[in-house]
Amino acid sequence: MRHSKKKGEQAPLSEQVMGSENDFAPGGNAAGDEGADPSFDSSGGTAAADGSGAAGTASLDATETPPSDSDVAGEREKYLRLAAEYDNYRKRSAKERSDAGTRAQADLVRQLIEALDDVARFAHVDPATTDAATVVQGVDMVEKKLLKSLGSAGLEIINPVGETFDPALHEAVATEPTSAREDDHVVSRVYQPGYVFKSQLLRPARVVVKQWNG
Repeated sequence: MRHSKKKGEQAPLSEQVMGSENDFAPGGNAAGDEGADPSFDSSGGTAAADGSGAAGTASLDATETPPSDSDVAGEREKYLRLAAEYDNYRKRSAKERSDAGTRAQADLVRQLIEALDDVARFAHVDPATTDAATVVQGVDMVEKKLLKSLGSAGLEIINPVGETFDPALHEAVATEPTSAREDDHVVSRVYQPGYVFKSQLLRPARVVVKQWNG
């Protein structure tokens, strides 16, 4: 009968318990892929995720940083400069409009100077040596000069005798009966002519309108 092995001497482990020699080769994993430690991932995915999170936190902290006093002062200086420039532009535009209106009025007055000279000459004639026909002819000449000067500036006269009544340009001050139906609402007389200056009505023509009563 053989004796058992000596005390303290261990039996060799089976291959199943110890694992194969491939499990201990470089790149091997005894527990399989499912038990792999993510911290040892060769792609560095865990480290990249941690890094992006840190960058995001830093970005949020930078966004929430309040503006410095120098930034506020710079923006305030820009605002004051823009406000001053706009105020200067407004004043300059108002002055340019005023100057343009003054020049237009001066041009109109310049065209009326000759007519004013004629009026002055006929206003100081000696009635003892000047007959009425001469005065009438002089006034007629002044009127023509005035109408020519004002017409070149844009003035139009409304004298609608024989035209159909237009409430936009005419003002009926009276009516008179007519026996002809086609003369209904036709201007028969003009008390005062109207005036239009560059498509703007200055005064409507005051007229008498025919009315057919049937």
